Amino acid sequence: MINKLLIANRGEIVPRIIRTCREMGIATVAVHSEADKGAPFTAQADEAVNIGPANPAQSYLSIEAIIDAAKQTGADAVHPGYGFLSERGAFAQAVTDAGLTWVGPPPSVLKAISSKVYARKLAVEVGASVTPGTLDPVSGPEEVVAFGEQHGYPLFLKLDKGGGGKGIEKVSEPSQAAEVFKRACSIGAMAFGSPACYIETVVERPRHIEVQFIADQAGHVVCLGERECSIQRRHQKIIEEALSPVVDEATRAKLYADTAAIVKKMGYVGAGTLEGLRTKNGDHYFMEVNARLQVEHPVSEFLTGEDIVRRQLEVAMGRELPWTQSDILTQGHAIEARVYAEDPETFYPSPGVISRVVLPPVGDNLRVDHALADGCTVPPYYDPMLAKVIAYDQDRPKAIARLIEALKAFEVEGVKTTIPVNLKILEHLQFQAGEMDTSFIAEQLGLE
Repeated sequence: MINKLLIANRGEIVPRIIRTCREMGIATVAVHSEADKGAPFTAQADEAVNIGPANPAQSYLSIEAIIDAAKQTGADAVHPGYGFLSERGAFAQAVTDAGLTWVGPPPSVLKAISSKVYARKLAVEVGASVTPGTLDPVSGPEEVVAFGEQHGYPLFLKLDKGGGGKGIEKVSEPSQAAEVFKRACSIGAMAFGSPACYIETVVERPRHIEVQFIADQAGHVVCLGERECSIQRRHQKIIEEALSPVVDEATRAKLYADTAAIVKKMGYVGAGTLEGLRTKNGDHYFMEVNARLQVEHPVSEFLTGEDIVRRQLEVAMGRELPWTQSDILTQGHAIEARVYAEDPETFYPSPGVISRVVLPPVGDNLRVDHALADGCTVPPYYDPMLAKVIAYDQDRPKAIARLIEALKAFEVEGVKTTIPVNLKILEHLQFQAGEMDTSFIAEQLGLE
């Protein structure tokens, strides 16, 4: 049983988790840095604790500070949200060692799948297709050149422990191999604690497709639909929708089967996603497991009518999933736009004070996940996402129209936002026709 939950995160995900906790009668604790003192998300929790300076390494990434906050407030469980420490096996281990309930996959699973090489090997073992490349870390630039000579260029060097769109380096010709390999290893060592990297062939103009799943401690795995996340900038998603307009029922069944097999093989417990690429020919390749609650989970919640955070908490308490795969019905269409405090022309962060905010009117078919208020500050130290606007309707065109209407009613003064970019995407005829890939923003809008 969970009585008091500490949410080890900041921003819009905190009130999102609090909402479900209130429905379940669970008390909540928010943590915050000095830079987030007085931020709207802190006021929504039952308690709030200052865990350190603005520098995330001394606050949101400080395992010791978060565990101390849990002990100080009498919290008996920790939800990591997304980003920060959410996929760190060492954090999950520290939480469990402190006698607290960890809302996420077991520490051993997190430690194992932090290696993308391990995850790729496991996927191959269960019969899933992976992006062509190496199944072991690369030993040096000579191996990169040898692979390129055999399979062709360009190719990607990807960090084994990378994430969040970081640690992906492109090699277009043999002469670049040594420099790129050195740079990738350096980034890996500094940012992720491991210089190991592997090779993937470049899939030209892919679509990004991911499957939302949840698994319980009894070994049951249920998929809650796939999501189309092809609209990205700098490997970061901007628009997400479900279901994908190009995945048919036969392909969906195969994706679900691969997902269940991989998740069971891992011994995974909790919510997560299997991310993959779809080629122009319709082939699907497994890429990696995101072992946490996804930013875009509301899309799947609209589509299925399920509360994924509630299921996370129930599974963490040892309860079995209340349904099997055949019970999950996906109806209508849901689509989400992430709104960032960024210059819409350059995507440079736009920190500052929000002097005024007007939110779109929410209802049964429109949801805004946010932690905004007049006078709140957007610090320069963290991810600049402000809010997520999610629309639902009986079909894709109507859902897109509803989202456009909502974004036009969303006003933020004091900082620049990406709302103009979101609208350009949603109003683009090619997007509305479902014709997109991960190069859409660069090629169709001329933005990088």
